[in-house]
Amino acid sequence: MTNDTTDGWTGWRAATEAALYGPDGFYRRPEGPAGHFRTSVHASALFAGAVARLLCRLDEALGRPARLDFVDMAAGRGELAAGVLAALPAEVSARTRAYAVEIADRPAGLDHRIEWLSEPPSRITGLLFANEWLDNVPVEIAETDSAGVPRRVLVRRDGRERLGEPVAGAEAEWLRRWWPLPAEEGLRAEIGLPRDEAWAAAVATVGRGLAVAVDYAHTAAARPPFGTLTGFREGRESAPVPDGSCDLTAHVALDACALPGGRLLAQRDALRALGLTGARPPLSLASAQPAEYLRALTRAGEAAELTAAGGLGDFGWLLQPVGLDGPLADALLVDVPDHEEQ
Repeated sequence: MTNDTTDGWTGWRAATEAALYGPDGFYRRPEGPAGHFRTSVHASALFAGAVARLLCRLDEALGRPARLDFVDMAAGRGELAAGVLAALPAEVSARTRAYAVEIADRPAGLDHRIEWLSEPPSRITGLLFANEWLDNVPVEIAETDSAGVPRRVLVRRDGRERLGEPVAGAEAEWLRRWWPLPAEEGLRAEIGLPRDEAWAAAVATVGRGLAVAVDYAHTAAARPPFGTLTGFREGRESAPVPDGSCDLTAHVALDACALPGGRLLAQRDALRALGLTGARPPLSLASAQPAEYLRALTRAGEAAELTAAGGLGDFGWLLQPVGLDGPLADALLVDVPDHEEQ
């Protein structure tokens, strides 16, 4: 496929790559993602605690290996990796090798036990966890023209757009299979093929264990008719302008990413299965142990935010077991409803 760069016009994939990951890109800025948007990791330490419990379940399923790996993909400033290490029981922590995978430089003061990498290690035994990574893997945007033909959307650095050539080849095949566009002018889709490939490559680094992707997501039954591309700047949603000043993100077709044996569920179901309920503590505790009641009330509020419908609880989780038979894989998801919910 050609890539028209005349007068600064280019596809959204190349524009996003430069804006986010170029020499002066958004993800190389010193404040990191937490300076512009709030993920589940930033919302509460309970999230890292739940991931630590998942790692412990996986440790048991793997037979307590001498070395247990934990890989934090798109690690930001290493907040999740540090939180997971802090939440692990001492015996498990002593066997855990933690890796933070990120293009930015290692932040000062990060736990010395965390190895900082630009690419995930290979043949890990343990858990690869990708929280809000795939939504930042750049993709092309397609839009239906007046003749009903899906065309690539071209963009300039200032955010102005125009239509380019018809979508063709593997990208057209992906659209037909995963996000068919009706012949109605102006309808849009994000062509998720690079995300499928990125996820498959990440899963391939797991020798035995589990890979998990957590993200804004949708499935074939409910694709958004005009796409989801947007920007975030200083905590607020903004126009998607590929000049490096804001985050650029689009929801993920997680069903397309899933490999054989993968399982989709909502974050609320995953976290509830890992012990987060959001239930308020009994009022009797307020008079018997007021300080403990306040702590429990705070935890309940944070758990409720992480599992809330219409919010973080709607995030999709894709769980991809590697080298685990059925009973072992199922043991990781005790009490999770056996259905997909996005």
